[in-house]
Amino acid sequence: MADYPGFIAIETGDEDGLPLAIAWSLPDGRIKHTLIQPDDSWIDEDTNVLGAYSIEELESLGVSPLDVIRELENDHFSATLYTSDNGEDEAALARLFDTYGLDPFVELAPAQVLYASLSSGEWHRLRNEIFSDRGLEPMRAEHEIEVMLMMHQRLTEDA
Repeated sequence: MADYPGFIAIETGDEDGLPLAIAWSLPDGRIKHTLIQPDDSWIDEDTNVLGAYSIEELESLGVSPLDVIRELENDHFSATLYTSDNGEDEAALARLFDTYGLDPFVELAPAQVLYASLSSGEWHRLRNEIFSDRGLEPMRAEHEIEVMLMMHQRLTEDA
C-alpha cells in the first residue's frame, strides 16, 4: 500500500479557536481521532456547551491536551501536515501548544499544494462532492481526514 501524506484537522468550538476534537492520518491511511479535554484556562464556570459537545462529554471522553501533543509527536515529529485550509487548524494547534508553553513541532500546509495540476476551485469542488456523496459533515475532524484521504487516493490514481 502506498504511503499517504499526513493530514490533520482540528474541530473548534467557538470564535476563539478552542480545540474540541483532533484527527490526523498515518502513512498507511489509518485515522487517529479523539475529543480533547478543555484546559481550565480555556473555559469559564458558565460554559456548559462547546460546539457540538457538552463540557461533560469532553471531560469524560476526551484526552488531555498534553496527551494529544505527545501522541502527535510520536506520529509526526518535525513533519509537514496538510489541512483543508479552513484557517482554524493553525490557531487551534497553536492554542494546544501554547497551553504548555511549547512551540509546535509540526508545520501546516494546505492540502491542495499536493496536487499542482488542480486549481483551488477544482480542489474545493471535489472536496464538497466527496462530503456530499459520503454523507459526511465538513468541519468534523475525522470526516475532514477521511475526505482528504479519499481525495488523495483519487488524485494520485489518476496521475
